Amino acid sequence: MNDKISLWEATVSAPRFERLYGDKKTDVLIIGGGMAGVLCAYMLKEAGVDCILCESDRIFGGVTGNTTAKITYQHGLIYDSLIRRFGIETAALYLQAGREAVEKYKYLTEKIRCDFELCDSYVYSLSNRDKIEREVRALERLGAPIEFVESIELPFKTKGAACVKKQGQFHPLKFGYAIAGELPIYENTRITELVPSGAMTDNGKITAEKIIVATHFPFINKHGSYFLKMYQHRSYVLALEGAGKFLGMYIDEDEKGLSFRNYGKYLLLGGGSHRTGKKGGGWHELVSVSNKLYPGAKPVHRWATQDCMTLDGIPYIGRYSKRTTDLYVATGFNKWGMTSSMVGAMLLSDLVQVKQSEYEGLFSPSRSIIHPQIAINAIESMIGLVIPTAPRCPHLGCALKYNRAEHSWDCPCHGSRFDESGKLLDGPATNNKNDI
Repeated sequence: MNDKISLWEATVSAPRFERLYGDKKTDVLIIGGGMAGVLCAYMLKEAGVDCILCESDRIFGGVTGNTTAKITYQHGLIYDSLIRRFGIETAALYLQAGREAVEKYKYLTEKIRCDFELCDSYVYSLSNRDKIEREVRALERLGAPIEFVESIELPFKTKGAACVKKQGQFHPLKFGYAIAGELPIYENTRITELVPSGAMTDNGKITAEKIIVATHFPFINKHGSYFLKMYQHRSYVLALEGAGKFLGMYIDEDEKGLSFRNYGKYLLLGGGSHRTGKKGGGWHELVSVSNKLYPGAKPVHRWATQDCMTLDGIPYIGRYSKRTTDLYVATGFNKWGMTSSMVGAMLLSDLVQVKQSEYEGLFSPSRSIIHPQIAINAIESMIGLVIPTAPRCPHLGCALKYNRAEHSWDCPCHGSRFDESGKLLDGPATNNKNDI
């Protein structure tokens, strides 16, 4: 079994982009080479805007390379929640943005060989039929095609599922590398500091009028309070050979539940999730599930991914903070990174061109942070700071916890991760922790 190498990484050849040496001038600097950053660069180039993208390592080397690559506007049971908390207009805007993102993928994949296929999306529940029925009613109110399904093709009983037809799935790296193509991308180019006229790299200065931070978790702490209004959630995937073929893609409404989708002859089984730095089921849970449901299947690949979770389930896309000008961000995709990356790129490409967007208020990072989750995030940070143990995270000084499943040191406060030698694996930390 290919350990910790995603199926996507194992089935594509990655292009290489040169490192940036010396000084550079551009209109828009994009920091971060995941799907959101690359799509931003693609859309800005299409609009004739001068831009460059800098990635500290290799493009798509983080969360994008470890996604399950579902393209859908059905994000769990979010629409019933949005209507109850914010009203039908907010929910309708969120739906509209998601539908536009899905249609944009469908359009782009007509010209890109990335194994894109239309399939139906299902959110199911093992124990609560009422939750599913409420979500169906919510989407019906919003005018979206939705269907309550009594039974589905999964190998266990459910209380029903909400089905949205003609969504999509694809090979994210085949798509991403094709999009990257001839874009002005610099790999192995770390941004070390933002300055009034641009940014410093480890080899020079980039002068830029506007900057987009698309680094998964924003690394600038003095603005936006992202370290308080987000936490990171880790989940795991097994690629199984010999487990059969599903026509749809499935996810449990419970965040600790399972997800299913096929890619070719492989079944991608996801789950085992937990807050980063906390205990969870991990691959051990998935192997147990696989042995029970598919005793003859063979695990071929296994990998893990990490998601930024916001206070209200809506991503933070827009101006980095009220106090910053010409600085933008896309983060907090809440396990729906493919769709939200496209939404982020569409919105940010408009904002940096000073175009009006009806989505600016919906996704504004400066919206209210009054939510019970912020108290939980703050308590986790306080606990991490007062625990008298080493090693500690260089981000904000929280105590790290050892992850035995992945042989890494993880931060339960904000989700940074380091390997056993101290090398940085995941942000928001920007430095290695060499004294682990």
